[in-house]
Amino acid sequence: MRIEKRRIVVDEYTTVSSVWAIPQSFRLRETDALILAHGAGTDMNDPMLSYVHESLARRGLFTVKFNFPYKEQGKKAPDMAAKLERAFRAVWLRVRDDERFQPRRLFIGGKSMGGRIASHLAAQGGEFAGLIFLGYPLHPPNQPKKIRSAHLGEISCPMLFISGSRDPFCQLSLLEQVLKPLKAPTSVCIIKGGNHSFRIPKQSGQSQENVWQEIVKVISGWIQRI
Repeated sequence: MRIEKRRIVVDEYTTVSSVWAIPQSFRLRETDALILAHGAGTDMNDPMLSYVHESLARRGLFTVKFNFPYKEQGKKAPDMAAKLERAFRAVWLRVRDDERFQPRRLFIGGKSMGGRIASHLAAQGGEFAGLIFLGYPLHPPNQPKKIRSAHLGEISCPMLFISGSRDPFCQLSLLEQVLKPLKAPTSVCIIKGGNHSFRIPKQSGQSQENVWQEIVKVISGWIQRI
């Protein structure tokens, strides 16, 4: 695996940092790519996101992670959705159009907010091989009546939802109801005991790394099956 750090231009006033993990087995136009975005309260150096990013590259997937503009500027509050979407779109187009890589298929996704922004790009007509959600924020914490899912019906590519069984942002019975009428293929993986960040109780007997390894295996297997 080789790591490259790049700055990506979003607009005339904004650039963002990105890290490209290129697998040793990389082949031009033959290797799939995945772009991962971070959640609202973290950045691209989040331990879980970084583990998934590098582990997938070791499994042969060209994987890119990046910061949203507000994190580049040292702010805590996320940017407006339109600005987040512009940044994600800039990274997507840079990866897609880079003549050195030209991935065979392009997947996008991310942790919580990052995954939600990815879903909006797909709903707006972006052409992707699939979407990967690490803790999709279906509703505000412990407010299951405020579901944020209307745009999912506009998505045509396959979707993978990885959720913790204790996630206050995603009541699993509601997720099942939301996904049932969708036309696009959907898959769900439940991390037993996991919260919104996939942290599990100490008494579970599992290490946090074991949980992350499970997530990596699920993503890798799902991409191979599509």
